[in-house]
Amino acid sequence: MQQNATLYFYNMKKYWDKVPVWLKNKYAVCIIVFVVWVAFFDKNDFYAQYRFRQQLKSLQNDKTFYTEELEKTKKDLNELMSSPANLEKFAREKYMMKRDDEDIFVFTKE
Repeated sequence: MQQNATLYFYNMKKYWDKVPVWLKNKYAVCIIVFVVWVAFFDKNDFYAQYRFRQQLKSLQNDKTFYTEELEKTKKDLNELMSSPANLEKFAREKYMMKRDDEDIFVFTKE
């Protein structure tokens, strides 16, 4: 029995000598396992970070679009409140409003 155990440990020592030095260091192995876990298996892995960055870009584009639309709307409101002629023009063009004694004909291209 003693001889089998010695032979087993001798064979293990041959294999252990072939293992690279950095794999023998338990701290290096722990760091590698930790980095792999964080990079691929954590809820904030690389793919999740990529998706978050894409969502951030989309939201920034939406923000610029709505900021520009807000500025246009403020400008239109300022023009409408400045004179009654502009208000009448806006109502006629946008909402097809008319006076009581008028008829409106709308031409559309087909």
